[in-house]
Amino acid sequence: MDGERMSWLRCFLAVGALGWGVAIVAVALPWPLLAAGLQGLGAKDIPHDPMLDYWARMAGGGFAMVGALCAAAAWNPRKHWALIPWLGWLSVLEGLVLVVHGVRLGLPPFPFYCDSLFCLVVGGGVLTQLRSQRRRSSSRWR
Repeated sequence: MDGERMSWLRCFLAVGALGWGVAIVAVALPWPLLAAGLQGLGAKDIPHDPMLDYWARMAGGGFAMVGALCAAAAWNPRKHWALIPWLGWLSVLEGLVLVVHGVRLGLPPFPFYCDSLFCLVVGGGVLTQLRSQRRRSSSRWR
């Protein structure tokens, strides 16, 4: 992959690392602060429920791990080359899940549009960079 395309790929992966990785706060914050943060994003009052507390930590941990994988791939894309398409498709598919259910639930634009666009742009950017590289590589052999 040429330098400019690698730079764009690394940029999309780094943005993915930040966007997915920010979910680590859901693992670390005490419930009152986590619930207040969710209310700031549009949720109604959320009384403490042990299962919701657990699910928030589970989702935050899972998303943060995806962010860590994006960071590793951005840091050394050649070493993690086989992982990169998975990260692109994971982001695109998550974006589609968010669009379908955000529309189904009639959610307001913020943060629904931002979350959906983040996933679709990061995933689409990663996959576009990989696809253009494949086209360049295959044209060399013709």
